[in-house]
Amino acid sequence: MTESQSLYAKIGGREAVEAVVSDFYDRVFADPLLEPYFDGIDREALYSHQVQFISAVAGGPVSYDGADMQQAHEGMGITEDAFDRVALYLTEALEENGVAEDDIETIIEQVAGLESDIVGQ
Repeated sequence: MTESQSLYAKIGGREAVEAVVSDFYDRVFADPLLEPYFDGIDREALYSHQVQFISAVAGGPVSYDGADMQQAHEGMGITEDAFDRVALYLTEALEENGVAEDDIETIIEQVAGLESDIVGQ
């Protein structure tokens, strides 16, 4: 078992990831700054892709099959403020669901590495 696979297991596997993603989107969809980015978006598909993405980042037995980050966010005009807010909500959802601080840092570092593919596309 690799370190990243153990991270997925350590945080509670698919059930825990689904709880985190649910809490995360509750926060995101309630935020007036972020709400316009999700107009007309299939929320079920978005939820499913986010579960895959977080699972893959944590080394779970799931492959992310969504579009690459740059392509998925093309034309959305996502600002640094919006990106930072999303990262904050992900952090809060991870914390609320009992994920350890060092594991949160590992996940957020992976997400932060995608900023240039998401912001301003």
